[in-house]
Amino acid sequence: MKHWPIALAGFVAIAAWPLLVHDVFLQRVGALVLLAAISASAWNLIGGYAGQVSVGHSIYFGIGAYAALTLYTELGWPPIAGAPIGMVVSMLIAVVIGTPTFRLRGHYFSMATIAAAELARILASNWPLVGAAVGLMGPPRPRSVADLSFISPVPYHYLFLAALVALLGLTWAMQRSRMGYYLAAIRGGDRAASSLGVPVLRYKLYALLLSAAFTSLAGSLYAVMVGFIDPESALGILISVKMVIVAALGGAGTLFGPLVGAIILVPLEETTNALYGGSGTGITFIIYGAIIVFVARFQPGGIAEIWRKLTERRPTRVS
Repeated sequence: MKHWPIALAGFVAIAAWPLLVHDVFLQRVGALVLLAAISASAWNLIGGYAGQVSVGHSIYFGIGAYAALTLYTELGWPPIAGAPIGMVVSMLIAVVIGTPTFRLRGHYFSMATIAAAELARILASNWPLVGAAVGLMGPPRPRSVADLSFISPVPYHYLFLAALVALLGLTWAMQRSRMGYYLAAIRGGDRAASSLGVPVLRYKLYALLLSAAFTSLAGSLYAVMVGFIDPESALGILISVKMVIVAALGGAGTLFGPLVGAIILVPLEETTNALYGGSGTGITFIIYGAIIVFVARFQPGGIAEIWRKLTERRPTRVS
């Protein structure tokens, strides 16, 4: 609890960001930071707290994005109305994927999630209902406020901030509940957790359901802001990798780690893309690879672990 004043000051700074800067690019970066923090925090529920490293969360992100724009193209409804549908569908898919794959361990589980996400991307690329390889577009111009189609990034900033606060509040409550303690035991090892009476598969599935729902919400918010999606932008492997790296950089299994990782990684990515255009994507891959190597080799706990060591260091007494 001693760090809550710092966290509160940080959220005040985040809330004030679009009012302090007037450059549209910087305002957009601020909104993208919050969006990345939402998806990484959602991944953190299963990958950080439960220790199940999914590299296929793009499937839930894509379901949310496609649900939003499909509802608009087929029924003419505001895209955000598809968010609840996407969350429900994502939870159903999570049950289908999680039930068999949670019996796998280590990198076998990660490989299975990659395969599921790639299968979803191929399906979307060939399904006319969701635009196939061409993709889907949102409203070309706002019909009403419900379309959430704004020229300025500022409204999206506060919309994403509200969603992030809700997700972090839920995560904070989960940490202190029975589920949080069970997930900590599961992260330590399935067999050890089972020997203590923890229903391992059931609580893994609970964590995945929550994670899938909020990842889907992030996908819907992305589609609402960008107004266009295709199989690569909604279901590409880079989406899943980014969630993992953002959470790992900041500190997987911690409350604010994904937000810290997003604050560092997203501006780097957007700056390289802005400076180098299409070639910036290649630089992004290099940055991602370098971060993976650094975190895995030198600081598996991420920035949160560095912070913990600094704050817990006690001055030595001189006798």
